[in-house]
Amino acid sequence: MTIDAALLRYYRAVDDTFPALPPGADAQAVRERFSKVAQAYAKERDEAVTAENVQIKLDGRTLGARIYKPKAARAPLPLIVYFHGGGWVVGDLETHDGLVARLARDSQCAVASVDYRLAPEHPFPAPCDDALDAVIWLAEHRSRMGFATDRLAVGGDSAGAHLAVVAARGANERVAGIVGLQVLLYPVMRRQFESPSCIANANGPGLTNEEMKWYWTQFLSGETPLEHDVRAFPLSEPFERTPAPAIVVAAAYDPLYDDAIELKRFLEANGGRVEMIDARDMTHGFGRMHAQSDAALGWLRTIGERTGELLRAAR
Repeated sequence: MTIDAALLRYYRAVDDTFPALPPGADAQAVRERFSKVAQAYAKERDEAVTAENVQIKLDGRTLGARIYKPKAARAPLPLIVYFHGGGWVVGDLETHDGLVARLARDSQCAVASVDYRLAPEHPFPAPCDDALDAVIWLAEHRSRMGFATDRLAVGGDSAGAHLAVVAARGANERVAGIVGLQVLLYPVMRRQFESPSCIANANGPGLTNEEMKWYWTQFLSGETPLEHDVRAFPLSEPFERTPAPAIVVAAAYDPLYDDAIELKRFLEANGGRVEMIDARDMTHGFGRMHAQSDAALGWLRTIGERTGELLRAAR
């Protein structure tokens, strides 16, 4: 199996249109390029889904969020709290709009995409705090917002999957079982760069080892976490309670492929139930590229439909 040809055409087109940034480019320059690429290849939001911007009012800060609802779904809808990827540094509600809308459509669930604070302006533990507090806030407001009160999931892609794991663990330590499912796309779990998948896929496409090193540096540029702080390093300590069931998605041509495998093993070793989706022809970040690749769309549909089944969404 090789990388999907449509994805390779997409990467070539991006490289031709958006030249690589010079060495030493700052976070703002990286964000701007990421956003321009996302905007250039975005398609109109799926008409089967509605979206509404809301505010999550927390102590000392307010986070933006966007709630997606499939028009054909029957209330009350299960709720998925979603955190976008981007190495804790880039990405926002717009860059991941298509991915999240598709997840809502295919799962037949409501999805709340959270615009958490980004490093390096807000380094660790700020993104982790935002993720946990947003999950708790949305859980507490489910009834008022018209969502099911017994079916809550967290999800995310890449660094957003890291935040989802951290938030699910923290929430379930506060209230046992409040998070019933984790949906984790090509997650980053470990600050290491010498695993077999890191070596094999060190130069991308989709993500490189050097990029991942830079993201970790930005994320940890403030308070230095202890080596066993599970907010920074989710695999460093066993769970106090059984982890929520999880869908773990791995992309075969991804430096973080081994992170997904290690997460699966870690959750299972702690008593969790894990379903693995091994996207054998995909690269890191393929969920955002479903408009350019039929194969990526197929994988994303599989993820969404299985999520809806596990959350018992009405169809």
